Amino acid sequence: MRGKRVLLGITGGIAAYKIAFLIRILKKSGAEVKCILTPASSDFISPLVLSTLSENPVGIQFWNKEDGTWNNHVEYGLWADIFVVAPLTANSLSKMANGSSDNLLLATYLSMKTKTLVAPAMDLDMYAHPTTKRNLDVLIEDGVGIIPVESGELASGLSGEGRMAEPETIHQVIQNYFDAQLEAEFKGKKVLVTAGPTFESIDPVRFIGNHSSGKMGYRIAEELLSRGAHVILVSGPTKEELEHDNLTLIPIKTAIEMLKAVQLHWNNCSYGIFSAAVADYRPKSIADQKIKKNDDELSIELIKNPDILKWAGDTKSSDQLLVGFALETNHLLENGKKKLAKKNLNLIVLNTLEDKGAGFGVDTNKISILDNHNNLVEFELKSKKEVASDIVSHLKMYISK
Repeated sequence: MRGKRVLLGITGGIAAYKIAFLIRILKKSGAEVKCILTPASSDFISPLVLSTLSENPVGIQFWNKEDGTWNNHVEYGLWADIFVVAPLTANSLSKMANGSSDNLLLATYLSMKTKTLVAPAMDLDMYAHPTTKRNLDVLIEDGVGIIPVESGELASGLSGEGRMAEPETIHQVIQNYFDAQLEAEFKGKKVLVTAGPTFESIDPVRFIGNHSSGKMGYRIAEELLSRGAHVILVSGPTKEELEHDNLTLIPIKTAIEMLKAVQLHWNNCSYGIFSAAVADYRPKSIADQKIKKNDDELSIELIKNPDILKWAGDTKSSDQLLVGFALETNHLLENGKKKLAKKNLNLIVLNTLEDKGAGFGVDTNKISILDNHNNLVEFELKSKKEVASDIVSHLKMYISK
């Protein structure tokens, strides 16, 4: 839930005290949280507690007469990725079902651009009343998600249905919503990913290769799969493993083998993310037997390998998008711009061995992303899983422009 914006609406029920625990869970999962209270709800939980836990001001009134602050319900609606009203009392439920707008929370609900979820909380007789059921049906018809009540001891001393779902349950429902959204982002799209090194044989024992572990490419494939894509992963030798129903894994060793796999599948893919560290050269001839250590010097004639990324850039259609990588030891931006243009890329991911924690074999990376409109975005050092999420999110944002 990292980076997601969760707006919590809190109405005047005893279950409001549980929202402090929900905020803690949401913050630990990486979400940004803001809260809106109905005036009555501040009798059940302190705005100071909510502001402290959420690390954001709490909205209660449209207009704060003491400091002149105007709480804009429209801005709340634009800010939030999801609006969660918990607890939802019978009174606020009735107002939502009938379109009332006599407080900041209700006005925000009517201004929401994204999903609203509600967690009802009331005594069992109130919850069982036909009016309550009818009002909940209205919200469902309006596209609001209902987090079911739980059964147990109630504030009245009675026991039965009407308890607000526990904070952990509400958090899971929110997580499920974002997961479903994520899975739909690349649904039905084929993405070609290249990963790992290539090994160019010298003889049956030795080869020319590099230190690429394949970790970055595999994390990118993993991220794309989580967002609903069908991924064709062309992978050089690596210890990394990945299984998924929507994954087609093509293991290769040499640059020629990788080129053949790319040529076979590229035309059927919407996007390509080429993170493999392909050997630039290969031996002109491969010895049939192991070369013996006889002389003080050994000369091996090398010839240039095919440029797989350039081939994909030259042959891509106007509907295809291509992402390349540039690992440099100096002049990162200058060399990245040249590679972006020369190979007809839409985006290029730049990183350098000069940055501590970046490069081959480690679990972290520090990248910048440059697009073909000369827009550059720089990122902090992160785990390669987080970097993969940044790359795929940036691609999605580029597609949406």
